[in-house]
Amino acid sequence: MSHAAVERTLGKLLTDEAFRDRFFADPAVASFTAGLVLSTAELDALSRLPREALSQLSRRLDDRIRRLRLDQDEGLLPEGGLGAPGPSATPERPVNGAARQGPKRGVG
Repeated sequence: MSHAAVERTLGKLLTDEAFRDRFFADPAVASFTAGLVLSTAELDALSRLPREALSQLSRRLDDRIRRLRLDQDEGLLPEGGLGAPGPSATPERPVNGAARQGPKRGVG
């Protein structure tokens, strides 16, 4: 048993809607495919979590920490669709948190 794998699974269940759908359809296959090694007892315990409670909590998370889903008709969209609020990148506040750096200059 790996507590780290349980924590990673819980994180994916909360932040990744597609994984959550696959997990509740077939926990063992979804976990294995995602590279999460869970014991039978861990799979059983996680699959007993109320799916709707996970979905409700997921909807309350900031979009910046939720995984985008692929909508086959529209392309890559935030989980709430095109109108969903999301982070806005600016030179002062890039989305990934990295500071914007100017052009590289040669050492002279």
